[in-house]
Amino acid sequence: MTIRVCVAGATGWTGSLVTRKILTSNEFQLVGAIARKRSGQDIGEALGLPKADISIVQTVEEILPTSIEVLIDYTDPTSVKARTLKALDYGIRVVIGTSGLTAADYAEIGAKAQERKLGVIAAGNFSLTAALAKHFALLAAKYLPSWEIIDYASAGKIDAPSGTVQELAEELGQRATNQLEVPIEQTHGRKEARGASIAGTPVHSLRLPSYTIAFETIFGLPDERLTIRHDSGSGAEPYTNGTLLAVRQVMQLTGLVRGLDRLLFAS
Repeated sequence: MTIRVCVAGATGWTGSLVTRKILTSNEFQLVGAIARKRSGQDIGEALGLPKADISIVQTVEEILPTSIEVLIDYTDPTSVKARTLKALDYGIRVVIGTSGLTAADYAEIGAKAQERKLGVIAAGNFSLTAALAKHFALLAAKYLPSWEIIDYASAGKIDAPSGTVQELAEELGQRATNQLEVPIEQTHGRKEARGASIAGTPVHSLRLPSYTIAFETIFGLPDERLTIRHDSGSGAEPYTNGTLLAVRQVMQLTGLVRGLDRLLFAS
């Protein structure tokens, strides 16, 4: 049986490619498309495909209640939380590819998902290689006592750190205690120069032209270092397969799962 899907951000960088894959798939059925631009247009024609007989709308309320089983969200951090909670209220499972939500946001989403007995899968990065980089960093933290993260993204990215790095820093803090020789609060001079402390991990976010998304976790020992780095290219293709994997998996879940690595590897 096909899974009935609505995509929020259906004309965006990643959302448009995910939508194209769904429109040409026998496994998924597109039943809704949300985007701020091109409202009223047919989503197929907006993406340069044959007409799909699905009009683009601006809000999830315009297509509720419907037969949606899963909402995929690739929008922005200012709207994704409210849209997710609304979808859960209507019995819709959610896959979140939008970054910028906080741990408190996810706690509220997780509580709502448990209350409604529905699944939510959220990942700052649905790339397989990014999931591997995160997995390896979490493994290294069991054996190496000190680390910091550098977070790279394009100049126009409005959230810092990226969702990938936020997830990674929070989970590193759950796995082990980062042993900083000089705690950030004891730094002389400008403490912010040491980065933002997220669950005990100093995180340094760069926002410059020519970057897409990249992150590196640097572990230090006397006379040696380990750097685990992931770099994204300029296209959205790496995120689509992970997103559709999450759509399949979310149908069997109750509660919140954060990170593609949690689906791929035993934690």
